[in-house]
Formats: sequence, C-alpha cells, structure tokens
Amino acid sequence: MPSSGSGGLQAMRRPHIDTREPDVLAARIVQLEAENRALQARLRELTEEASRNESLLRKTQERELELLRAGSLTQLLERIVHGLQASYQLAAVGLTLHDPQHEIRHLLSGDGPALEELRAVQFVDVLVSVAPQLAALEKPWLGPYQAADHELLLPRARGIGSIAIIPLRRNDQLDGVLVFGSYDRKRFTPDLASDFLAHLGVVTAICIENAVNRARLLRSGLTDFLTGFHNRRYLNARLREELARAQRSGQPVACLMIDVDHFKRINDQYGHLAGDAVLREVAQRIDAEMRMSDTGARFGGDEFAIVLPQGTAADGERVGNRVLRAVREKPIQVTPEVTETITLSIGVAAAAPAQGQRDFKVLAERLISEADAALYRAKSAGRNQVAVSETLVT
Repeated sequence: MPSSGSGGLQAMRRPHIDTREPDVLAARIVQLEAENRALQARLRELTEEASRNESLLRKTQERELELLRAGSLTQLLERIVHGLQASYQLAAVGLTLHDPQHEIRHLLSGDGPALEELRAVQFVDVLVSVAPQLAALEKPWLGPYQAADHELLLPRARGIGSIAIIPLRRNDQLDGVLVFGSYDRKRFTPDLASDFLAHLGVVTAICIENAVNRARLLRSGLTDFLTGFHNRRYLNARLREELARAQRSGQPVACLMIDVDHFKRINDQYGHLAGDAVLREVAQRIDAEMRMSDTGARFGGDEFAIVLPQGTAADGERVGNRVLRAVREKPIQVTPEVTETITLSIGVAAAAPAQGQRDFKVLAERLISEADAALYRAKSAGRNQVAVSETLVT
C-alpha cells in the first residue's frame, strides 16, 4: 500500500480541535460568576428583608402592648401618633377618625390642654372627604406620596416620599385610617409585605373602640360628656344628700340656676361646634369660682346649676356675681377668628329642711323650681344679672 495512503489515513484519524473552545469556556465562567453574584445579592436582600420583617414584628408587638395598656382615650391617641412615630422612626404619623356625631370629640373635650399635643389626630364626618381612595380601602395601601391625593391625610407634613395608609376596620366598617409617612420614597412600596401593618390596624381599631366605650361609660352615668361637669342625675342625687345633711346640721343649702344668654344665636350664627366650645368654656369658668365643697352640673342644654352646702341665699348671690364676672369679663373664642362676650342670667334660692321633713326628693325639686323662677326673673329684667329668691324653701 503506498505510503501516501497510510499518511492519508493518519490524517483522517487526527482529532479536530476547536480553537474557539477556550473563549466559550471563559464566557461560561463569566456568566456563572455573574449568576452567582446575582444569587448572592438576592440572598443578601432576602436576609435583610427577613431581618427587617423580624424587627418590624418585634416593634409591632411592643407597640401593640403599649396601645393595649393605655389608661384613657387621650393617652391611647398619644401613643398611636407619637409612640408609633418614634418606634418606627417615621417622618409623620396621622390618624383620621370617623366621628359623624362628634361623640369622640366630646369625650375628649374635658382633657383640654392634652388635646393640643394631638394635632396629628383629626375627626371627620365623612372619611372620603380627606381622600377618595378610602371608599374602597380594604387592606393597607403602600406607595409614593402624592400631594393631590394625600395632603389631607398628613396636613402638616412636608417632604414626604412614601406613605402607608392602614385601615381601621371594625365589624366590616371603616372607622378611620392610620397613616405612616416617610421621607424615603422606597420605605413604603407596593411590593412590601403589609401583614404586620394590617394586624396593627386591627389592634389599633379595637383599642380605640374599647377606649371610646370606657370613656362613654365613665361619663354617661354621672357626667355630662360635653363639658365634663356632673349631669342632672348626679345633681339631683347630691342635692338630696345635702338637704338631708342640712336637716341634721341646721344649716341651709343654696342652689344657683344659670342660663347662657342668647345661646341660640351662637348656634345659629357660628354652628353647633362653636356652641359646644362656648358651653365648655363657660363650664370651666363656673368651676373656677366654686368652692371645693360645691357641686356643679350641666342641668340641660345651655343651663347649669350649682349646689352650695351650708350656703345661704346671700352666699349664693356672692358666688353668682363671681361667676357672672368671670364669664363676661373675658370674651370667649367662638371660632379661630371670632370671639364673643358671653353673659349669664342667674337665679338663686335656698332651702332649710324642717326637722320632720322626710321626702328630700320633693324638697329638692321645690328648691330647683324656686331658683329657676328667680332665673327667669333675671332674664325678664334684661339678663346679665343675678336674681335672688326671697322665699326660704322648707
């Protein structure tokens, strides 16, 4: 066989070498390294997210316990807005509550200065008036802050980048919303897990409902929820007690009936909220002129009463004149822009139970009726004065 044939066979059996193979292998290595880095980055993200979620869960549980331990409605609201803001390091926290009958506002009215610290809490008659999206809010909404849509939810906040709107639902009803605001646009995004926030919303709604119920029970029995004064029921019971004590001591009991002059005009001109503000301020000024042993009450509407144990008609007249001056000398802030000088008509009467008297309920009614008659004499004489009954009720 010719040598050339042998050489040709060897040439045919020589393995083929692809000169591009090292480049392909290097490219594959680079690709795998990139994928590995991406997996490591994703692992870090998941680890960080798990850490954040664990931290969020821990903070949420701690704050929920704080909310559950709140001793009053005012303290609860303070812990919701200020406590959550500090705990979650937020730029702002807002709380909007549905309060169409103004009951929550009335329950809080007696706390006075404490409410100045709760400017982040607002009460509305209609929730959608602050944000249309609340009409269909079933679960927490997280996303970028849009002034056109969210400004009324955080009215005092500036520079907010993202927000979380947390519904406060009870019995399939939206009672309000809790709003978290952050300067970081990526703090609250739609892809962020919101289970913790939803749970916080449920707990917050329950706490508010319980606190309102407690406040309602505390005030409804013996207290007028608007002014914080005792109510008529308490006054009647206390007056009977004082008349029984007066019988034993031989000392009289004085009663003052007080009416706010032209109160209907305040309501008609400025609205019922302004009227409520006037009644609260009048009650506070009356209270400031009373002795520790005296009892003040909101008798009904714009009428108040004071019981003076061991008080004569002359004692009642002096207290009545002090109250009259305290109310009329300084105008009352009716609206943020308007003040009004408020005057009173006051009637005074006194009772001295006879030794054989046993029906103190009837005697109390007669004393109130006599003071009320004096009140109407003060109104008929031109208002802004004190009238004293000359009859000693026995």
